[in-house]
Amino acid sequence: MSTQHTEQASDMDPAEDWKRWHALRTETVAAPYGPLSLTGTHWLADHPDGSIPDIPGQWAETSDAVVLTAGAEDGLTVDGAPLDGEVRLAADSGPAAEARVAHGERRLVVIRREGLWAVRAFDPDAATRRAFKGIDATPYDARWAVPGHFTPYGEDRTVTVGNADGKERGLGLSGELSFRLGGTEHTLQVSVEAGGSLWAVFADATSGVSSYRFRFLRPAAPDAEGRTTVDFNRALLPPCAFADHFICPFPPPGNTLATEIAAGERKLLGR
Repeated sequence: MSTQHTEQASDMDPAEDWKRWHALRTETVAAPYGPLSLTGTHWLADHPDGSIPDIPGQWAETSDAVVLTAGAEDGLTVDGAPLDGEVRLAADSGPAAEARVAHGERRLVVIRREGLWAVRAFDPDAATRRAFKGIDATPYDARWAVPGHFTPYGEDRTVTVGNADGKERGLGLSGELSFRLGGTEHTLQVSVEAGGSLWAVFADATSGVSSYRFRFLRPAAPDAEGRTTVDFNRALLPPCAFADHFICPFPPPGNTLATEIAAGERKLLGR
């Protein structure tokens, strides 16, 4: 699922704009191949014989590709055509719905993380998708949208952080985002994404209590002076809040705020 939801300039009333954003976000999450439909992330290094449980074919990793071998009886398709033979697969770059490999209604997405290859299975009939009741989100409150300033590091840094699957991986960081809430100065270490927008993984005093254990924030790209808006009304649940098979990074050092951020997406309804 894409979580590239940045704050957008709009002439619409901010509260109405937030309602539209929340409705679109819920629709995106609940889509047939949204994050709720992820049923497994299978690291090929864990399956040296090339056999993945409940997924047909033989999957082998090389230094630059995944080689999939299957017969017609396996029922796999690649680019919409039945596979009977061998195909080399690069990492899928688009959404799960556009994955090259399918098995019936399932989409099999090839990913690569830190040189390791994996296959993700997305199933529209996943139990998590069928059980979804919505996202518990706090209605818009202007107090949580404040000016921010981005200061880039001299060069990007990588810190090692825990991930939702229990492993540690590198998290790239590009600079600091400073802002003031309730008279107190705060900073978050953030990454800069391809389009220039910022991405922060953060926790706060509500995390694990009235909100999920950590959340994402995606402020808009800073202007030439480093100015942007820090809008916690659009704090996002990470993908691993929707399905256990995502490998979301935990907040890096310094990104756990002592204050309560009672704003934005908090948890799944019914959880």
